[in-house]
Amino acid sequence: MRILAVAAFLLFASISFARIELGVDVLQQTGFDVLSGQRVGLLTHPAGVNRFGTPTVDVLRRAPMVELVALFGSEHGIYGNEEASQPVDDKIDSRTGLPVYSLYGKYRKPTPKMLANIDTLVIDLQDIGVRSYTYVSCMRLALEACFEEGKSVVILDRPNPLGGLKVDGPSMDEEWRSYVGTFPTPYVHGMTIGELARMAVATPSWLDLTPEQIRAGELIIVPMRGWNRSMLWPDTGLEFVATSPNIPDVSAVLGYSMTGLGAQLGNFSHGIGTPYPFRFLRFKGKSPEEIQGALNREQLPGLSFPIIETRTQAGIVIRGVYARVDNWAVLNPTQISFAMMKLTGLWQPEAFQNAKDLDIGLFNKHVGSSAWWDEIFNRTRQPNVDKFLRAWETRALAFQKQSKPYWLYP
Repeated sequence: MRILAVAAFLLFASISFARIELGVDVLQQTGFDVLSGQRVGLLTHPAGVNRFGTPTVDVLRRAPMVELVALFGSEHGIYGNEEASQPVDDKIDSRTGLPVYSLYGKYRKPTPKMLANIDTLVIDLQDIGVRSYTYVSCMRLALEACFEEGKSVVILDRPNPLGGLKVDGPSMDEEWRSYVGTFPTPYVHGMTIGELARMAVATPSWLDLTPEQIRAGELIIVPMRGWNRSMLWPDTGLEFVATSPNIPDVSAVLGYSMTGLGAQLGNFSHGIGTPYPFRFLRFKGKSPEEIQGALNREQLPGLSFPIIETRTQAGIVIRGVYARVDNWAVLNPTQISFAMMKLTGLWQPEAFQNAKDLDIGLFNKHVGSSAWWDEIFNRTRQPNVDKFLRAWETRALAFQKQSKPYWLYP
């Protein structure tokens, strides 16, 4: 199996300037050589744009010697206007006239019929660096389908908005692999989508492919230029394009990594429907002052919890606690989620004990392990959070060491 990194010589030219050239930019600068003369399918979404904001759909339509023949859409669709967890239908794109095959409807894996008229599938998806976000799962299934049909895959790489050095949170046990956790990584994994693909094809247990299919496949990564692992999204100088309806900005990306797990149980809410998704915390029956005091007592490194006032989408004024990051270097993003669950156990123990009202399987798929559920179910008011945090940190650091051979950036 060939794994190529196109224009890798560009990677180390400079790591100090703000101008980042995305995989799609490098593809264009190299004359679209890897796609020349091919019939191309494109798996993308609204955040699939070049550094000037031009959609990759348009970049490929204008490319010489490249025939764009089909589009593929992930969760939320190619225009990002589909609701989370809602099936999306196939259609003809009114803007381009191209067929759009939904990979979040009847099928999540491209069928042989969908791939029949293409030679290469280009994947340009902006991930957010968190295991439960579904675009990496979409990439994996598309890669498997292409390898099964003898098609090439070209991934146009993009920044991890959380940088490439932070790893944190629970790892995923194999039994809980799902569309909200397709690779056994820590919850915050510190890799780009291209690096994850490289690691996947080199790790047979990560893919549902035979050794023969893996050897026969071709994966081409088009890396970025100018990005390095210490960069968070604001360091790139790039405009952030909403990756889904509830991730409109970089603040929400960071918030998703912190509180995305914590509001899955009980009366905590994390700001969906306000200007501060995943950052604005409330708990039914508790005042902002009570929430603030309880979170302060947890002594979470790098965080503070000012009380703010905002409005809902319906215009109702509400008060809550804002999860403010004061020091990214010492922050363990997911720690607040488990503090939230601990507080839920104190304030609302029936949320755990009434298991019939909870999709425990889905909860464990997001966390990645049933061990934490067993802990909070059996020791609702006194879960040993620290024990889990220490074990997860050890596993996260081990994963980072394991992943280094597949890094594309310094």
